[in-house]
Amino acid sequence: MPKLTGLKLAKAMMDIHPELPIILCTGYSKQISAQDATVNNIKVILKKPVSKIDLTETVRKVLDEANIYKGN
Repeated sequence: MPKLTGLKLAKAMMDIHPELPIILCTGYSKQISAQDATVNNIKVILKKPVSKIDLTETVRKVLDEANIYKGN
């Protein structure tokens, strides 16, 4: 993303919706510390390239763990 890192996007999303679980897909995972991930509600960091099956399984798992979209 030009002019915007995934971490900056995650921080902006936290300002809008603090409970939103975030999955970050990156080719630069070493630049994001575990503390940065935790503080910004990043549940999973997927390293690119990501297969379709890994992405769909990760999205399902994160949504289930967050209890989102279950009619609550």
